[in-house]
Amino acid sequence: MLARTDLRGTAPTLAELRRALPRGGTDVNAVLDTVAPVVHAVSEQGADAALGFGEKFDGVRPTSVRVPASVIADALDRLDPAVADALRESIGRARMVHADQRRETTRTQVVAGGVVSEKWIPVRRVGLYVPGGNAVYPSSVIMNVVPAQEAGVGSLVIASPPQKEFGGWPHPTILAACALLGVDEVWAVGGAQGVALLTYGGIDTDAADDPRSVLDPVDLITGPGNIYVTAAKRLCRGVVGIDSEAGPTEIAILADDSADPGILASDLISQAEHDVLTASVLVTDSAELADAVDEALDAQVAATKHRERVTTALSGKQSGIVLVDDLEAGLAVVDAYAAEHLEIQTREAAAVADRVHNAGAIFVGPYAPVSLGDYCAGSNHVLPTSGSARFASGLSVQTFLKGVHVIDYDEAALRDVADHVVTLADAEDLPGHGDAIKQRFVGGQA
Repeated sequence: MLARTDLRGTAPTLAELRRALPRGGTDVNAVLDTVAPVVHAVSEQGADAALGFGEKFDGVRPTSVRVPASVIADALDRLDPAVADALRESIGRARMVHADQRRETTRTQVVAGGVVSEKWIPVRRVGLYVPGGNAVYPSSVIMNVVPAQEAGVGSLVIASPPQKEFGGWPHPTILAACALLGVDEVWAVGGAQGVALLTYGGIDTDAADDPRSVLDPVDLITGPGNIYVTAAKRLCRGVVGIDSEAGPTEIAILADDSADPGILASDLISQAEHDVLTASVLVTDSAELADAVDEALDAQVAATKHRERVTTALSGKQSGIVLVDDLEAGLAVVDAYAAEHLEIQTREAAAVADRVHNAGAIFVGPYAPVSLGDYCAGSNHVLPTSGSARFASGLSVQTFLKGVHVIDYDEAALRDVADHVVTLADAEDLPGHGDAIKQRFVGGQA
């Protein structure tokens, strides 16, 4: 089921290695021309256009963009108590982890009378996108909302696609998660039109309580979505901040012959059930383990609920087994691959994990599966994909903060460095910069 790439006995360069590894992804450029008119229409016509596209693409038009408070409250009231308890546990653990990410103001005394501070200011208003499609993702509500709240963001809005079977509102479990987190502004809009409406805002239409309700635009949009959502984020970048352009989800596992092939197979399947484009990659120096994983996959895939989806994902060009000579070569492979989720299932797994440079999140040993991180580890599951873990981080409190330098110099401190400033200004042929220094002193001389 999984194709094999055999790198044993070779010494590929980094460029060759990147080309050789299984990699899928999507071509966002291919849909930009389709998405651009949607974004433009929403920017010009606001909520009415967004609802119209929702009716076209989702088959339903809610009575308003904003979900009524009574609908959100009712969703929580009707939520399975076991699911509510699990969500509360997930929220609590996420708060513990993200609270420790808060940044403190730094104050540097450069010279007597000259201080540079850096303070961290939360983004004023944030739009958090929660997808709807093959699965329901209340966990994504938690992963987006908790770090924003811990950062001190004062205004949050969740956007999630309307569901025909639920009267045009987002899935009730999504709404219940919002209620548990204290988020009372939820928009029943998804896809490219959802991203555009978050970006440009508008006036709600046909709202039962307030037909002229203002839908304020946001300053930053976070959260994953399909290729159309990603394309809209690309088109809106610059008007608003964008966390990332998320591609299909992916898992890589670095394993040696001490790993349990049944566990490895189940972890590859758990990721593959997200989407047919999901990448599931095993890197190992044991051909025997690879054979055993293949056998375990045959048995487990046949019994899994989403067998067709999983089979398509595992047999796609983006998935496979990579055979290497030894652990050193395996580490080079996973660093070149830079997986969204990387599991280390080797002897001395913690020490091996400590040597990894590129991964969105690292899961150490057989008892830290990706599924744990998806829900209840306390970590964030909104992570860089498509190799971007080489230079990008997952969603965190820092995503929602702006570092601002505050420069406070008195006259003596400025005079002390004035000649250097003037010299550098002249060196760059920007005499006005030097004059701005000289003007502050008697006679226009520093």
